[in-house]
Amino acid sequence: MWKKRILALIILILGFGVALFVYKSEYKTNKNFGQASHFIQNHQFHLGLDLSGGTHLIYQADVSALKAGDVADAMNSLRDVIERRINLFGVSEPVVQVEEGGIVARGEQKLIIDLPGVTDVEKATAMIGQTPLLEFKIEAAKDAAVPVQEAKVVNGQVVLPQVNLDSKYVATELTGRYLKQAVLEFDQNTREPKVSLQFDDTGTALFAKITKENIGKIVAIYLDGAPVSTPVVREEIPNGQAVISGSFTPTEAKQLVGRLNSGALPVPITLLSRQTIGSTLGASAIHAGVKAGMFGFLIIALFLILWYRLPGIIAVLSLSIYISIMLALFKLMPVTLTAAGIAGFIISIGIAVDANVLIFERVKEELRLGHSVTDAVKEGFAHAWFSIRDSNISSIITALILFWFGTSLIKGFALTLGMGVIISMLSAITITRIFLSSIDFVGNGKVARFLFSSGLSK
Repeated sequence: MWKKRILALIILILGFGVALFVYKSEYKTNKNFGQASHFIQNHQFHLGLDLSGGTHLIYQADVSALKAGDVADAMNSLRDVIERRINLFGVSEPVVQVEEGGIVARGEQKLIIDLPGVTDVEKATAMIGQTPLLEFKIEAAKDAAVPVQEAKVVNGQVVLPQVNLDSKYVATELTGRYLKQAVLEFDQNTREPKVSLQFDDTGTALFAKITKENIGKIVAIYLDGAPVSTPVVREEIPNGQAVISGSFTPTEAKQLVGRLNSGALPVPITLLSRQTIGSTLGASAIHAGVKAGMFGFLIIALFLILWYRLPGIIAVLSLSIYISIMLALFKLMPVTLTAAGIAGFIISIGIAVDANVLIFERVKEELRLGHSVTDAVKEGFAHAWFSIRDSNISSIITALILFWFGTSLIKGFALTLGMGVIISMLSAITITRIFLSSIDFVGNGKVARFLFSSGLSK
């Protein structure tokens, strides 16, 4: 028995330490009291856009030119490029995530961007829009049809047909997705600025193939849908180096290098919607969430203590440790908390209480069968486990489905709910059981049975 008491004491100490970490990490000070204090102060809650305020952008990615197997890699590359671009502007903790189309909009690829603290929508869209789309195109086959406009008479003058120059070139697989580095250089003879491009291994192989198959032909370089250079390939280029030259000023060339190095978009994107969320709404949501959590916990704690007596007190203690563990995980992982995520966390508290109720009701049944308190507790946990396991597994499956198919808002709810269900199994089964098993001083008489009974029974 003394081993269980020592273990229960260790859990209490650890629970107190976790609670202290959660509390202290929210306390900011200008003094540095060592590495431990520095570690604690650097772990704050990561609040979502609906709580902290900022700008919410939704972009539609055009992946029609990609093969089905390349879409996922292209979208991941697009997300990384946008993140690098935004980080250059010093935005605090931006959230950039890919959202695939659901059952109704299958095949659609969207990019969800949250910019906390950025309330200027025009500035936010400029951050994203300044990232160029780099493409390499080759001449179309000679037998390919080139659409032309018919000759027309306008104000008595004949307007000659114009050839659609873009139709002369077809896109290749080589895009800015495979760009490794861009460097500003100057021509040794003319002193005109030019931009030298270096591709990664995949891009080098693609560029070598393109130049080999198009010797004597034009390989056009497009930026943001417009041709900026149309060089003729003289020989195969196996080293993955290309040059963009044209009527650049040094300032324009330098700016282009910076934009390319910050990341050329692997696929075109179109802004679908933009929304600005004020900090007042975020503060209101935080206050409402904290208030709901506190009132909910107090009411649950009061019910457990009044109805289940001593096991209820143990359950409240276990529930407090569970909440501390969850809040610490939110800080350490870290989890971006949204209003929906807080709702999922509060619901998980109710699920944790549900497991305790199943156990305590089973203990009460064992006491009615004439078992001792020790045996009743042991049998209560053993028999209630199967119901707890099945109900929690169903909740975890629900959370996984919501996370897999849901939007970014639903994913926050599903994540905190799933985490809460898993951790609640630990607190309800392990922590509560250790605490109850460590109590034997009450004996098995009337006092013990009263403390371990529930409701209006004596």
